[in-house]
Amino acid sequence: MDRKFAQRKRDLERECQVSHQVFSAAAKRLERFMEPFLTNYRRHEQAAHATTVVRGFCSDLQHKNGESIAYLFGLDRKAIQHFLGESQWQDTPLREELAKQIGSELGEFDGVIAFDPSAFVKSGQQSVGVARQWCGRLGKIDNCQVGIYMAYVSSQGHALVDTQLYLPQEWTSDQKRMRRASVPKARRRHKTRHEICLELLDQHGQDLPHAWITGDDEMGRPSRFRRELRDPDERYLLAVPCNTTIRDLEVPPPPWCGTGRPPQQQSVRVDRWLEERTDQDWTSIEVRDAEQRPLIVEVLKRCVETGKRSLLSVTEEVLVVIRYRDREAKIVKTDYYLSNAEVTTPLAEYCRAAKAEHRVEECLQRAKGQAGLVDYEVRNWTGWQHHQTLCLLANWFLIVETRRAEKKDTCDNIESSAFGNRFDSSKGVRMRFTPERQMADRTTTASQSTSTPVSLETT
Repeated sequence: MDRKFAQRKRDLERECQVSHQVFSAAAKRLERFMEPFLTNYRRHEQAAHATTVVRGFCSDLQHKNGESIAYLFGLDRKAIQHFLGESQWQDTPLREELAKQIGSELGEFDGVIAFDPSAFVKSGQQSVGVARQWCGRLGKIDNCQVGIYMAYVSSQGHALVDTQLYLPQEWTSDQKRMRRASVPKARRRHKTRHEICLELLDQHGQDLPHAWITGDDEMGRPSRFRRELRDPDERYLLAVPCNTTIRDLEVPPPPWCGTGRPPQQQSVRVDRWLEERTDQDWTSIEVRDAEQRPLIVEVLKRCVETGKRSLLSVTEEVLVVIRYRDREAKIVKTDYYLSNAEVTTPLAEYCRAAKAEHRVEECLQRAKGQAGLVDYEVRNWTGWQHHQTLCLLANWFLIVETRRAEKKDTCDNIESSAFGNRFDSSKGVRMRFTPERQMADRTTTASQSTSTPVSLETT
């Protein structure tokens, strides 16, 4: 038995060996992948450093900072560190090109744009944007930086599109501190996290065909943010905290005695409102196939009224509640969402959008674990943005390579890159997303069968 096991082990080890030619071909594809991005660099040295840094982010280095990448390729560390932290090259055109490629490769008319803040724990006070603020990674208020990330999700895959560093008020009120951190003048005005999301949406929304905007409960909590999404006719499904107050419009108001003002429905916390629901109010939806058994969630929706009447912010929205059970049928998680979609929207479509909201976490984990998103060693604004931008490019290249290995790339030439296949009309992907087409797509989506919308699964 031991000899057979040893022989089988040797056979498996031989099968796991990868020829160096595989990585050599990948390096050539990386060079072609970088070509549309390198046109934004004025100097040849900058273009060469950008390719080197992206190669380093895609490597198996344990710490993917400028110094480690320089030593990996036998280069002067000061040159790479200066390129990342001080060199005055514009990273915005690179992220714009990235958004166009993601929209071309992954774009579908019913795609989802997801926003999520992500915190980076820091011990000092000199790094740009560092302050005591909520850190989701630790689950408490601590010293950290917070980046606002925009991701795109469709049945073709999911990827990070863009990011921007959040600057707390204690930073924007200290102009001297902002100058020391090399924050551009255009970024020195305080912007809330929700304003940053709207800015990113305005910048890339036309390049990413989508039918939904999603985000976690930090994004969905302010009613103002939901209102500002309704104004440009964006359809959202945003998570909200369990203490959000609602008024159930499907429950008749208390009887009127005939004198005074007619009584109105009282506001109630959404978690307390949920306690009065019965099993008949829930609908089971099969979300995806799992290893042990299909993943089934229970969903309900209700037309509700939100906002304070005294502030004239009353709005009719759709409350969507999704709960999950474990193998013993115990409820392990309950998520609350508010949406401005039509109340006739199928429950399966709400589930599909809710699933996409969780994909941004997978995007961040992949970028942090594979592309060095958290390995930066810079303190100023320029270095943070440069590191993040090149990490997003490396992360996108890894996704392109994965799709190529899984034969999801429809090109005939196996050596081609995402950019070379970008304008292939045979894919049937719409590159621009106009409000007129958005309304037509929504009508089509609402009329589709509920058996297909839940197919948004790429892992």
